[in-house]
Amino acid sequence: MGIRRNWPSILAFVRPRERTSDQLIETRPNLGPQPTSERWVCLDVGETLIDETRFWSAWADLLGIPRLTFLAACGAVIERGGQHQEVFDIFGRSDWQSMLPEFSAETGPFRPTDLYPDALPTLNALRAAGYRVAVIANQPAERNAELRALGVDVDVMAMSSEFGAHKPSPEFFATVLRLMGDADPAHVAHVGDRLDNDVLPSFAAGMRPVWLKRGPWGVIVDDSPPPGTLVVKTLSEFVARIDEVWLVAAAT
Repeated sequence: MGIRRNWPSILAFVRPRERTSDQLIETRPNLGPQPTSERWVCLDVGETLIDETRFWSAWADLLGIPRLTFLAACGAVIERGGQHQEVFDIFGRSDWQSMLPEFSAETGPFRPTDLYPDALPTLNALRAAGYRVAVIANQPAERNAELRALGVDVDVMAMSSEFGAHKPSPEFFATVLRLMGDADPAHVAHVGDRLDNDVLPSFAAGMRPVWLKRGPWGVIVDDSPPPGTLVVKTLSEFVARIDEVWLVAAAT
């Protein structure tokens, strides 16, 4: 499966006024020792830090479709290489965007229970090890404050709707590097659950891809990743094996 043009996430439907890269950088408060490493870890949000089950279940409920049926259809779309918005067409609901306000009211902001159990421990472990950490994803701008409120404390956080580029476009990953202070891509481990949106384009940008195989995209898609990709099932496993990212880099 090659890199496919992806729409912004259906969870990321609010597009605020775009800002420049310098205006986008949100730096972490001075709460302790500052990282000294030149190495960065950049993480995705959906199915990396956040379990999106509640949101997809909300769509099923709003459409009056049994959850199992709706989620199975999502899996079928992913398996055939389609975009996840196509699931609405299966049920003849191409008008789903008209329901976005109702969906937003129903789901509300991210909740503590939406975080994967290993999300915050992973961020803490990375910071304690001296890594610089970024969270940059295909999401609306308000997710910044929501994630901060959940305890996601990182060096840089920005969402795609703020800077007008979305994964898997090269512009997105170029902006990621700029937001991290023009970081050397070889010093950046990019962690995400999608081969098409995360692994392949981050590899093309010169980063060190980490494929987190959880969530529907991680579990269903079984194509081979680029050489040197670290494949893990949890963020806890990633932390335990992070040295392999740089060992592979040194060997290539």
